[in-house]
Amino acid sequence: MNAGPEEKPWKNKYKTTVSLCLGVRVLFAHKGTKARFGTLLKKASAVSHSLPRSPTLPDKIFLLVLKLITHHMRIIVALLCLTFCLPSPTTAQNKKNSGWIQLFNGKDLKDWTPKITGYPLNENFGNTFYVEDGLLKTKYDAYDSFNERFGHLFYKNKFSYYLMEVEYRFTGEQAKNGPGWATRNSGVMIHCQDPKTMGKDQDFPISIEVQLLGGNGKDPRSTANLCTPGTNVEMDGKLLTNHCVNSSSATYHGDQWVRVSILVLGDSLVQHIIDNKVVLQYEKPQIGNGNVIHYDPAVKIDGTLLKEGYISLQSESHPVAFRKVALFDLSAYAKNPQKLSSVLQELKLPVTR
Repeated sequence: MNAGPEEKPWKNKYKTTVSLCLGVRVLFAHKGTKARFGTLLKKASAVSHSLPRSPTLPDKIFLLVLKLITHHMRIIVALLCLTFCLPSPTTAQNKKNSGWIQLFNGKDLKDWTPKITGYPLNENFGNTFYVEDGLLKTKYDAYDSFNERFGHLFYKNKFSYYLMEVEYRFTGEQAKNGPGWATRNSGVMIHCQDPKTMGKDQDFPISIEVQLLGGNGKDPRSTANLCTPGTNVEMDGKLLTNHCVNSSSATYHGDQWVRVSILVLGDSLVQHIIDNKVVLQYEKPQIGNGNVIHYDPAVKIDGTLLKEGYISLQSESHPVAFRKVALFDLSAYAKNPQKLSSVLQELKLPVTR
């Protein structure tokens, strides 16, 4: 049934009141509705001016609601402006994290390829590398004897300028007949050769190793050390041919998680960082030296500077777990030292030791 002439003003006032209330709610939920709210207020004002001089009870209720809304409109709009104009902590954090690449996705070994000594590329013997409870782990259940079957898990892309962060810990017991030096021992290999060029029986990729160690519960044992399978580096302007060099880090006993950051700037600088302190620094990583066997001589060209390479994680006979493997790509700033320095400051990293 169509409403009579007497019903229309009240119907109009009722709809406007409801619209105003909904408009306030929408303003708190969405951006860009300020103009809509203004239109609603103009409409409400027009309706209020059309009210009779002796308002009825519904008219009085409408006027009261309208008065309350208009009285607080300026406060509401001011608060909304602050809400929408100021960057939220979440937005700032997302901006800061936007450059990070999560190499390990916490679910599976997608984008990673295993190479274990004595086996062809991509054969993950005994499920040595696996994911469990959001952690990337190594295990040796299928090894009757370790027999120097060193493993390396390669990420699909190679990198040149970057900051890398890993969080690791050692658990369980070493595999049977694992080398004594490999107890609570793993590593992150940087500037690796292409895994496709590794020999089937090659023990380690030609690379720079950021050695990850765990304490034995009593003796000092640094981590984030340097080892050099088929490589050399320069330190303090001199060629260093030692196979391994200890860092100045503390010792981390037990199964505690340890975070290590690795700053790699092509062939110019590499830093090992723990707790925002540079514990080891060197320059000009290059192919050379020994400490690698069964490699292709065509790949090992001594004296070649390592400006880029693949990244791999080790299995060296002791179970290890990684809960974070992430990388911030700095290649866009490789030719802009000023911008690079600015980005490193934003990442809160020391530039020199």
